[in-house]
Amino acid sequence: MKKQILLMALTSLALGFSTGPQAANMISTQELLQDCKGANGTFITCEIYGQAVYDTYLVTRHPKSGPDFICVKQPAPTRKEVIQEYVKWADANSKYATEPAADTILRFLAGRFPCDKAAK
Repeated sequence: MKKQILLMALTSLALGFSTGPQAANMISTQELLQDCKGANGTFITCEIYGQAVYDTYLVTRHPKSGPDFICVKQPAPTRKEVIQEYVKWADANSKYATEPAADTILRFLAGRFPCDKAAK
């Protein structure tokens, strides 16, 4: 449990998450796409950010109070393939451009890797 709390705190600090009025400082989807497309930084920034969001999802979900909504089947596509799909999805869903990037990543992953409700 202590490791999970530490990981969440470190991830939050690294990603610049905050609560309250400062939440406006969170990276938007359009800002992240600049890195994912290589326009304002490096592709690695996009990879690290996306992996951190997914890892945080993995360690913070609880089967009873927050059941799985992202279920990646194996063999999984490469991280690069998933990012390329995310970029296409985000471009096609420009209504989310100003939304927090972490939210749209989870929204995309839930649609791309839905959990099989019948198997549960």
